[in-house]
Amino acid sequence: MNGKPTRERILEAAEALMLEHSFHAVGLKQLLDAVKVPKGSFYHYFESKEQFGIEMMKHYMAEASAHKRSFMLNRAKEPDALKRLFQYLEGSIAFMDKHPGRFPCLAVKLGNEVSEISEGMREELMKGFNDWISIYQEVLDDAVAAGQLPKDFDTAAEASLIQDHWAGAAQRAVIFQTSEPVRLTVEHIKHRLEELRT
Repeated sequence: MNGKPTRERILEAAEALMLEHSFHAVGLKQLLDAVKVPKGSFYHYFESKEQFGIEMMKHYMAEASAHKRSFMLNRAKEPDALKRLFQYLEGSIAFMDKHPGRFPCLAVKLGNEVSEISEGMREELMKGFNDWISIYQEVLDDAVAAGQLPKDFDTAAEASLIQDHWAGAAQRAVIFQTSEPVRLTVEHIKHRLEELRT
């Protein structure tokens, strides 16, 4: 058993289980068995399954945002902004190659399911996606500031397109059980930005 607080262990176990199944398919017993805590512990931290779902999405989106920031906005490790962006996107291809048919992102997997049943979960997803888009925009802004992209380049619109294209490609990659849709999307993004490189 690790030294993490019980609440965090429950949230992390839920994220792993729901990547394999779905929000509705994971029962309370299955979740609590995974972390070896009694039922009372769940209701000590979460008043209902919906409130738990809201906290889970908030936790997942925050962790994912932190990972994206540490990779794409690490200017000390890699000064070239476009290289940071491309390396991050290429990492998703490697994941899909290694795990064909598996969603690389809980938010993309559960988005449609939970948005229809919980306004609170939908709002957390929306906040998280907006945060991810802002990270893409920041790395593109770095590229503009460094003279890699035109000064009038619409980084906000491009950041939204990158997120939308990647999410759609990830969904099709899972359905077709191949990384090819993600690979083609990443290559398209790279080609478009390389053509604009100044």
